[in-house]
Amino acid sequence: MEAYIPARQDKSLSHNIEDYPGGIIIPVDKPYRWTSADVIRKVKFAAIRHFNKKNLKVGHAGTLDPLATGVLLVCIGNATKLAESLQAHDKEYVAGISFGATTPSYDLEKEIDRFFPHEHIDEEAVRKALAGFVGEQDQVAPLFSAKSVDGVRAYELARKLYKEGGSMDEAARELIRTSRIRITELELLSFSAAACMQANSPAEETAAAASQTSEKSIGIATLSTASSRINVTDNTALGLPRAVIRIACSKGTYVRAFARDLGEALGSGAHLDSLQRSASGVFRIENALTVEQVTALLQT
Repeated sequence: MEAYIPARQDKSLSHNIEDYPGGIIIPVDKPYRWTSADVIRKVKFAAIRHFNKKNLKVGHAGTLDPLATGVLLVCIGNATKLAESLQAHDKEYVAGISFGATTPSYDLEKEIDRFFPHEHIDEEAVRKALAGFVGEQDQVAPLFSAKSVDGVRAYELARKLYKEGGSMDEAARELIRTSRIRITELELLSFSAAACMQANSPAEETAAAASQTSEKSIGIATLSTASSRINVTDNTALGLPRAVIRIACSKGTYVRAFARDLGEALGSGAHLDSLQRSASGVFRIENALTVEQVTALLQT
């Protein structure tokens, strides 16, 4: 039995979950500053009311960081049994990476902790460095992550170390086992010598628009419950070199860690300043539904 996949043009779903014996898979465009759990709570609440089934199972196939946007596969009913296999599929991301500074979380959730020389970084240098990352490789996940370290989530150790002022890079390499990942494609979409958050290419415009979700577009109520606790720093005034890169990779690849490693390969430091998951397996961002579109399907 195949799972049902709603299309953007669909206006409603049947109120009987039995009409979907294989369950339902909805590719959702996760909003900026929402956790994956926030999306699940929102969809589950609407689905329980729509199908009038209190014990309805709702889950996702592959979490996204709060500051990332893009394809999050939400599984309803029997489709939750497919979550593990869906999560194993390859992914594609569009990542904005700033060079010359690092943060403990490798993204904008924490303030800059170190600055590095970056005058030598240009488009040619970035292209040459990217070539060295294509293929299979070992990667150390960020300490601010959900990786398990002796039964404890890595981010719990990270919070303690962050308060004590310890080195996140050193701690991660000491505490977290390397994972074998595969990067199949790397494409430099743009490079700017100074930080510029204005997108130029279609891929950049999509990522930038997703990363600048306003209170008006998602509603004051959902914004306050889903995103107000997520911190975001603004480093654009620093004028750091910036690249936008398309990354096709295997399951388990941390793009934040890739940004860290790319900065080191360039003899500098780097952090992620934007991230969109543009594809998860066969599901692409062009066909993903907004949270509003999903809840509309489940309200009619």
